[in-house]
Amino acid sequence: MHASRRLTIALAGNPNSGKTTIFNALTGARQKVGNWPGVTVERKTGTLEYRGYTIELIDLPGTYSLTAYSAEELVTRTFIVDEKPDVVIHVVDSGNLARNLYLTTQLLELGVDLVLDLNMWDDFEDSGSDLDLEKLHTMIGAPIVKTKAHRGEGVTELLDAAITLVEETEEHHRHVPVSYGSHVNDLVSELATLLEQNPELLGNAPPRWAAIKLIEGDAVVAQLIEGDTPETKTIRRFVERASRHISRATRSDPEKVITEGRHGYVEGALKMALSERAVPIDRMERSRRIDEVFTDRLLGYPIFLVFVWLLFQATFRLGTYPMSWLDSLVSRFTVFLAGVLPPSLLTDLIIEGALGGVGSVLIFLPNIMILFFGIAILEDTGYMARAAFLMDRLMHALGLHGKSFIPLLMGFGCSVPAIMATRTLESKRDRILTTLLVPLMSCSARLPVYILVAGAFFAARAGTIVFALHFFGVAIAVLVGRILSRTIFRAAPEPFVMELPPYRLPTARGLLIHMWERSRVYLQKMGGVILVASILLWFLGTFPRAAELSRDYDGEIELLLASGAAANSTEVESLRAERAAEELSLTYVGRAGRIIAPAIAPLGFTWEMGVSLVTGFVAKEVVVSTLGVLYHAESDSAESGETLARALSSPDSGITPRAALAFMVFVLLYTPCIITVMTIYREIGARWMWFSVVYQTALAWIVSFAVYQLGGLLGFA
Repeated sequence: MHASRRLTIALAGNPNSGKTTIFNALTGARQKVGNWPGVTVERKTGTLEYRGYTIELIDLPGTYSLTAYSAEELVTRTFIVDEKPDVVIHVVDSGNLARNLYLTTQLLELGVDLVLDLNMWDDFEDSGSDLDLEKLHTMIGAPIVKTKAHRGEGVTELLDAAITLVEETEEHHRHVPVSYGSHVNDLVSELATLLEQNPELLGNAPPRWAAIKLIEGDAVVAQLIEGDTPETKTIRRFVERASRHISRATRSDPEKVITEGRHGYVEGALKMALSERAVPIDRMERSRRIDEVFTDRLLGYPIFLVFVWLLFQATFRLGTYPMSWLDSLVSRFTVFLAGVLPPSLLTDLIIEGALGGVGSVLIFLPNIMILFFGIAILEDTGYMARAAFLMDRLMHALGLHGKSFIPLLMGFGCSVPAIMATRTLESKRDRILTTLLVPLMSCSARLPVYILVAGAFFAARAGTIVFALHFFGVAIAVLVGRILSRTIFRAAPEPFVMELPPYRLPTARGLLIHMWERSRVYLQKMGGVILVASILLWFLGTFPRAAELSRDYDGEIELLLASGAAANSTEVESLRAERAAEELSLTYVGRAGRIIAPAIAPLGFTWEMGVSLVTGFVAKEVVVSTLGVLYHAESDSAESGETLARALSSPDSGITPRAALAFMVFVLLYTPCIITVMTIYREIGARWMWFSVVYQTALAWIVSFAVYQLGGLLGFA
């Protein structure tokens, strides 16, 4: 009977309640599971088949209430009001019932079909408390399910409860309304009746909920009655009279009265259902003891630096082995293709263009996955929230907004979602300033460049170099933020409040999902923008073909071979390299390189490095594929072929160690990829987009020049 029935179920809950973990467990969708507030800015959707239903599951943003003060609150309540899901599952952190059930009261006011999910039930069991679920169910009027989402326990029971709620219609809307006292309840009922008589004003909003929000002073709901019709004027006058009456009767603001009513509802329910004989054990006590060390004003910073240093050391050292295996595999596949494909322009396109470019980036996939796995551990254990707390102290002292640290932290993964996360900041000034600083965080797309260049020139210290580059980006961001906040964006910094969730042991499944979701984006780039850019670059580096060269290289090579020289002798290889260099200098890429050369010469960069920086505007990974094509790092044999790292570090490349260091600094600081630039345009406008492009390019040149020249003064090659 229900084979074709469709259900829409929304997941709502506080940040850190385990909501997204339940979403992943039910749908198999590989969504990120973060451990700090604000991680889910937009809703996530998954589909599953269960008991003859096709269920669309919506993971709504984590929020503490349904007011209209933040983007998360507005997105959540707008979806519930306008989309009217069949069931809302409210995911509650069982160890924090009083705080979490406050959101329950607002969902009850909306009149939704509600299932209460007491998640992290194992934490509640460990607390020593006792909860009478039957009493709580009677008072709230919603079915209650206990879950341990991180273990996958109880999640299917949530679907069973939701389906039962839909099928047994007599259970619908059996909610106990929140009481705000007689002086408020009567006014709410009267206003709700008035709104019911004018349904065209409400849209999809429930009358009683709209009445509460109007008395509460909700600005978004107030827009519904802004017209100049007799009906809207009557309603506005009633709201004004009601607000004055409540203020006189309670000597308090109407919004505060309603908020206290919700808290009183929760307190009364827990007083009845929570056993007074229980001696609760504070489950945060262990976390507080750990935080005495991890967030200490003196010890916290070195501990944080050690964790991040270990992360980058692991990224480079552990990644070396699978990276070499992939490199060998790509080399052998290149040799195989060169052996089976006939010599032609198409073969050159496949081997030198597509495979040479994509293969140069593919080999760094293990390093990327290790980095994301380490970040997932820091996030899912709860330590990343502590890092935000620690860094806020420093940033706030330097004039930066503390709340901005979350988007900045996300910038280490990818700048695009990090910039979108600035929507959660209240003021326009904070959003613009934070958006301008996010690209200075070293995103994962830059990591292949660091690993390549640091491995080629600083092999013994590569992990430390990569670690230092990330923190150098933070230091530059702090400096730039300090300057901008004292010039263009003058304003007093606001206090920073952030929840510190309890430390938890992450699950292997959650860590792997987190790692794969981010790594998948890296793979998608290789099959898309990097492949296209590599092919385009091959074309520009192949045409126009030189009709005549300055020397008869082929004739000289034939004479050497005829005299008995080996085909791979130094003289023959040198002539071949000179011929390739002259041919490349006459192509479109070579001509562009000569134009760029004067601007980058003071930095010690070769024209090939300059061209790679230009193509890196498409995506930072393209810097590596460009160098791979320009330095002809493809192999003629898997054993004797020259890798890109060897090509860069060879004396013939023209790159010195200090130029390599300056190059990595330039990649760190200069204009982000085109997708990030377009995101900046969408979020804060064209004016600030161009400001970002210009100031970052100028900043990168100045700092790289200083690094290169300082290296020379200190005697570095």
